[in-house]
Amino acid sequence: MTKKIPVETQINGEEVEFLCEPRQSLLEVLREGLGLTGAKEGCNNGNCGACNVILEGVLVNSCLVLAVEAQGKSILTIEGLRGVNGLHPLQEEYLQQAALQCGICTPGFIVSSYALLQQNPHPTELEVRRWLAGNLCRCTGYDKIVRAVLAAAAKMDMEASVDALVSWKG
Repeated sequence: MTKKIPVETQINGEEVEFLCEPRQSLLEVLREGLGLTGAKEGCNNGNCGACNVILEGVLVNSCLVLAVEAQGKSILTIEGLRGVNGLHPLQEEYLQQAALQCGICTPGFIVSSYALLQQNPHPTELEVRRWLAGNLCRCTGYDKIVRAVLAAAAKMDMEASVDALVSWKG
């Protein structure tokens, strides 16, 4: 029997402690240990993007990260994305643009899209396509997904402009 290791981390803004075996992936602990089932197990070898999370501001495949590596670090999962009205603008636009079907890949695409917009709030279509190249979808094709990301970027830009105007008039 393998000794379990205590890990203290921050997930979606909350302090979390868990025990894990040294060989367990972050994906396994998130899903089975912590009940955060948004990240999906697709390929389990880092090729599909279904398990994407943001670790210390960097987009990672959680199936390739050992859970013990999360010690003292911050993790953002799909469950942590929230907007003013509950859904993040990316989630709203994925729904509006019908950019999902079976849903297995959707959380990974949304987390990847969020990471892109954190680095580049005004991406071109080509930049979105290149960024999302590490995510695989067997159902939708990619056009609706790309349109959703571009629409969310525009919406987020407009919301930021309104917020800046309100605070300026404040």
